[in-house]
Amino acid sequence: QVQLVESGGGLVQAGGSLRLSCTASGSTFTINAMGWYRQAPGNQRELVAAITRGGSTNYADSVKGRFTISRDNANATVYLQMNSLKPEDTAVYYCNVHYSYGPIYWGQGTQVTVSS
Repeated sequence: QVQLVESGGGLVQAGGSLRLSCTASGSTFTINAMGWYRQAPGNQRELVAAITRGGSTNYADSVKGRFTISRDNANATVYLQMNSLKPEDTAVYYCNVHYSYGPIYWGQGTQVTVSS
């Protein structure tokens, strides 16, 4: 059974940094894309950043230049380095993993709160 374990959320002041990580376990199949989404209260879940197995990245316009996504294929882990955080970045952040044989899995979510 595939499990995604997230860590790294928390409370930080505006301008601060946090690093999220998400490790997938329970499958020997290749992971294609990995990504981070977020959902603030009253809003739809939105893509924050995604990365392919080969390292190509895609970012939401609102986080470009502040967030960096990376991955460790050997350890099935994806990271999100978040710098210059703003109050509007406050949300629950979810990791997302696409396996080569089709299924998509989600992490349980980690809260990120940025105070002004």
